[in-house]
Amino acid sequence: MSLPYSQFYLGLSNGIQLINLTSSAQNPTRGIQCAGSTGSDSNVMDYITIATTGNATDFGDRTISGSALAEGVNSDTRGVFGGGYPLSVNSNVIDYITILSAGNATDFGDLVAATRAKCGMTNQTRGCFAGGVSGAITNVIEYITIATTGNTTDFGDMIVATYAAKGANSDTRGIMGGIHTTGDDITYITIATTGNATAFGELTVRTGPSGALNSDVRAVFAGGPTNGNLMDYITIATTGNATDFGDLTAGANDGLMSTSNLTRGCFGGGTRTSVSNIIDYITIASTGNATDFGDLTVARAGGSCCQDGL
Repeated sequence: MSLPYSQFYLGLSNGIQLINLTSSAQNPTRGIQCAGSTGSDSNVMDYITIATTGNATDFGDRTISGSALAEGVNSDTRGVFGGGYPLSVNSNVIDYITILSAGNATDFGDLVAATRAKCGMTNQTRGCFAGGVSGAITNVIEYITIATTGNTTDFGDMIVATYAAKGANSDTRGIMGGIHTTGDDITYITIATTGNATAFGELTVRTGPSGALNSDVRAVFAGGPTNGNLMDYITIATTGNATDFGDLTAGANDGLMSTSNLTRGCFGGGTRTSVSNIIDYITIASTGNATDFGDLTVARAGGSCCQDGL
């Protein structure tokens, strides 16, 4: 992109962080961090073994560079990334990787429109992308079948048009946290059926988080422009307001890349005092502060994440 990352995000209320959150009876082992901004556009993908601590390892390259990707969605084997803002132009590109084998991404299909800052949710069969900026801020929810390549299909509408909401999910329900207007900050959909979003509750601080991840039961939202190092959590199967979880090791204004193995959650990169390579981790089932995990291969923010389901 032509502007430095910090300048691009100056006009956005919670920055843009693209992540994926998956739910499976089998715990994922590998987390992928895809692309983002180092201060200029990056197509770097790296990976971590979530159950152990340590630095990330190079995975390959995305088909395009840039930040503000749609949050990644995944099945047990395939990770899918969509959209973004390469060279300061919205993109409709969707590409995919085979998570357990390193290598470059491959073309999957196209979003309905060239869009940045979409929220992502998955039940490992279907991936849903919601909201974002496509000329104007949109309320569109669209979906793909992850096992087959092709373009997205209309799913329904968000309660309000918004960008950069953060996605979490169980096998049944997709959660969108960080709505940018008045009304409930957290909304949800039933991923297996099409339809419009429904109100869920509110975050503890009424600005969008910088990242989110989940177990089968709980979703955790972290950071944000005025949230600093704050983490909140909700119980996905019930509606209601979020509860304080603990603190990140350092405040993250925007751009966290977040992944989990349903037991441990990892928040990587983002804009802290500057674009960061820090990876933090938490134990999702218990509240408490984050702990240092290791470092990304390249400091960056506003990328996307996914993980396998094995």
